[in-house]
Amino acid sequence: MEIFTKIRQLFAQGTILTKLLYINVGIFLLIRLTVVLCTLFQVGGVNFIEYLQMPSSFNLLMYRPWTVLTYMFLHVDFWHILFNMLWLYWFGRIFLHFFNERQFGGLYITGGIVGAFFFLLAYNIFPYFRNMTGYSFLIGASASVMAIVFAVSFYRKDYEIQLLLIGRIKLIYLALFALIIDLLSVVSDNAGGHIAHIGGALFGVLFATQLQRGKDLTVSVNRLIDSMVNLKRRRRVRMKVTYRRTETDAEYNARKRAEADTLDEILDKLKQSGYQSLSADEKKKLFDASNA
Repeated sequence: MEIFTKIRQLFAQGTILTKLLYINVGIFLLIRLTVVLCTLFQVGGVNFIEYLQMPSSFNLLMYRPWTVLTYMFLHVDFWHILFNMLWLYWFGRIFLHFFNERQFGGLYITGGIVGAFFFLLAYNIFPYFRNMTGYSFLIGASASVMAIVFAVSFYRKDYEIQLLLIGRIKLIYLALFALIIDLLSVVSDNAGGHIAHIGGALFGVLFATQLQRGKDLTVSVNRLIDSMVNLKRRRRVRMKVTYRRTETDAEYNARKRAEADTLDEILDKLKQSGYQSLSADEKKKLFDASNA
C-alpha cells in the first residue's frame, strides 16, 4: 500500500528522533491491536506484555534480561505514550541543536538503562517497596526522555523556551520542576516510574557535565550498537557470497538495462509532473533504487 511505502520512506530518511518516535508509536499500535484481538477471541496472549516490561525482582529479571531494553519502547496506555512522545519530540529537537544523532540515540538507550537500574535498586533496598517486588514492573520511555531533557538543560543553562500562559522561561527551571515532582511522588501509585525518571535525569546531568570536560558517555553504548550492526552486515555479506545467480550473463545484463530504462522513465515523469503523478509501483521502484 502507498501509505506504508510513504512511512518507510519517512523512516529511512528521518533523523534518529524521527526513528525513535516511529518505533515507539509502532510498537504501541502493535501492542494495542494484539491486546484487542486477544480480548475479542478470549485467548491468553495478553500476558505476553509481562515478557517485555522490566520486573523489579532480581530473580525474575535473571530470566528476562532483555526487558532492560524492551521496557523503554513499551507503552500500553494512550496518555502515557502521548505525553512521552510530545516531550521526546519537543526536547529532542532542542537536543539536536547542540548534539549529534549518535549522542541522541546513545543517551536514549543509556538513560533508559540507568533509570531501570535506579528502579531495580529502590525496590530491593527500601523496606517500603520490598513487598511489592513480586508484582511491580517498569514500562515507558520516560527515563530516556528525562535523560535527554536534563542533558540539554544542564549543557545550556541559559537556554530559554516559550510556554503558554507563562512566557519565556529557562529550560533548566522546567527540568528542575519536573524533578521535584518526581521526588515528591516516589511513594505514589507510580513510584517505580518516578524513580526511573530520577535515574534518567541524573544521568542526563552527568552526560552534560562530562561532555563539557571532553568526555562523551555515550561512546561505549554506540560502539556496542555499531558492533552488533557490523556483525549483522558481515552475516549478510557471507550470505551473498554463497548466492548463485540462475540467469546467464546476457540475461542479467538485459534485465539490468531494462531496469535502468524503467528508472529513467520514472525520473523523467518525476521531473515533468512531480512526485504525486507517480503510481504506487513507480514510487516503490524509485524508493528501492535510492536505497540500493
